[in-house]
Amino acid sequence: MSALFPALAAPSDRPALRFGADTLTYEELARAAGALAPRLLTAGRVAVWATPTAETAVGVVAALLAGVPAVPLNPRIGERELAHILGDSAPGIVLAGAGDTLPAGLAELPRTDVATRAAPGTPACPEPDGSGTPALIVYTSGTTGPPKGVVLSRRALAASLDALADAWEWTDADVLVHGLPLFHVHGLVLGVLGPLRRGGEVRHLGGFSVEGVAKELGEAGGTMLFGVPTMYHRLAEAIPGDPALARSLAQARLLVSGSAALPVHDHERIRAATGRTVIERYGMTETLMNTSIPVGSGPRPGSVGLPLGGVELRLAEEDGSVLGADAYDGETVGEIQVRGPNLFSAYLNRPDATAAAFTGDGWFRTGDMAVREADGYVRIVGRKATDLIKSGGYKIGAGEIENALLDHPGVREAAVTGAPDPDLGERIVAWVVPADPDAPPAPDALAAHVAAQLAPHKRPREVRFLTALPRNDMGKVLKKALQEPSRG
Repeated sequence: MSALFPALAAPSDRPALRFGADTLTYEELARAAGALAPRLLTAGRVAVWATPTAETAVGVVAALLAGVPAVPLNPRIGERELAHILGDSAPGIVLAGAGDTLPAGLAELPRTDVATRAAPGTPACPEPDGSGTPALIVYTSGTTGPPKGVVLSRRALAASLDALADAWEWTDADVLVHGLPLFHVHGLVLGVLGPLRRGGEVRHLGGFSVEGVAKELGEAGGTMLFGVPTMYHRLAEAIPGDPALARSLAQARLLVSGSAALPVHDHERIRAATGRTVIERYGMTETLMNTSIPVGSGPRPGSVGLPLGGVELRLAEEDGSVLGADAYDGETVGEIQVRGPNLFSAYLNRPDATAAAFTGDGWFRTGDMAVREADGYVRIVGRKATDLIKSGGYKIGAGEIENALLDHPGVREAAVTGAPDPDLGERIVAWVVPADPDAPPAPDALAAHVAAQLAPHKRPREVRFLTALPRNDMGKVLKKALQEPSRG
C-alpha cells in the first residue's frame, strides 16, 4: 500500500489545514507531526482530545506517522463513557491543545500538549510499513450497550478514501469546507484525512454556521462542503432570505450529506435555489464508506447511490437468505450486508461481538434496512432495530414515511417509530414538530397525506406532537428516547 499521505513525503508551501486563523502548509504540518511522532512510539495507543482544532489534526497525523493507533475522544464525553473507553483501549498518553482543560478521568494519563509549529529543519518522519496495522480506534455510540472500539486499519482508510475520490472526482485542487466534530469517522477520516490524502486543503469552521459556509464557499473559494442533514436543513431554511448563501452554494463543486438520511424536501429546496444536487453517501464506523451517488449522475433524492469501488453489497432476509436481482424493485426490504477492503479489523477486546457481526461466509451485517432499484441504486429505509416496522403483514421502512410527512407544509420535523399493537402487530407512530406550534396539522390530515403519497397501510395510526426531536451530536434522531414509555 502506498503512503497514506504522499503530500507529506514531499512537503510544500501549499495550504493543508485551516482552523480559523490557524493555517498550516504541508511543510508546516510535516514538521509539526514529524516532531511529535517520535514521542509517541512507545505509547501503545494514543488518546486524542478531539476538539475542532488544528491540534487535533496534527495529533492524529503524528500518531499515524508513528504507527500508533489513535483513539479520538469526544470533548463532551461523560464520566462513565470516558472511564469505559480508557479502560478498554488503555492508551499510554493523551494529546491535547495547550489551552484544553481535561476532565478528572484523564488526570492519571500522561499528557502531551500538541504544538502546531516546529522548528525549520525538523526531520520528516517516514510512514511505517504494514497496511493491515491499526490506525484508529473509534468508539461506537453505544446504543445497545457500552460503546465498542472499532479498529480501523491503514488499508481500510486508504481503500475507502480512494474509492470516494473515484466517485467524487476528488483531487488536490479541491478545498473542503466543513464544521463536523473530529471524533467521528465523518469529520475526522473523510473531513481531515481525506483532503490530506489527496494533497488538497481542509478548512474547518470550528463549528457549523450558515455564515461560515457562505463565506468559505463564496469569496474564499471552497469547492466541497460536507455536512449532516441538520446542517443542510438549516441552509435550506436560510436560503430564501439570503441570496448570497444561494450564490455561494451554487459555486461549490460538490455538496455531500451523510450520517443520516437527508429529507427529500430539503434536497429539493436546495436544488431549486442553487441548481446544485446534494450527494448522499452511506457508511458507518465499522465499514467506513460503502456507497455514494456518483458525480454527474443526476439528482436521486432519497438514494445513497451505488456500491463504491471494491465494495460488495447484498440484501438479506431475516432468515439469512440473500435477495436476488429480481428483488431489485424499489419495494422489497432486506438488511444490507457488505464486504471489502473498507471494513474494520475487529471490535477491540470483543472477539464474540466481532464474530457475531459477520455471516458465515464473511459478510458484515450492518443492521441497516434498504431496498434496491432495478439499476442497483440503494435506498435505505432505516435501522433494523428501530426503523423496520412490521404492521399488518407488511415490512415498512420508517424513512419513506418521514419523507412523506416532511412534504406536508404543516410539518417542520418528523420521525416515525413502531409501537406494539394487538391487531396489527405494530402500528406506525409519527412524532411531529409542527411548523406552527400554535396550529399543528390535524392527525387525520397527516395520515391521509401519507396514504395518498405512499399506500394506505403506510399511514400513521398515531401522531404525537413535540417541540423538538431528540438528536445526538451528529444530528441523528434518538428514536430510543422517543420510544420510552415516559414519553407516551
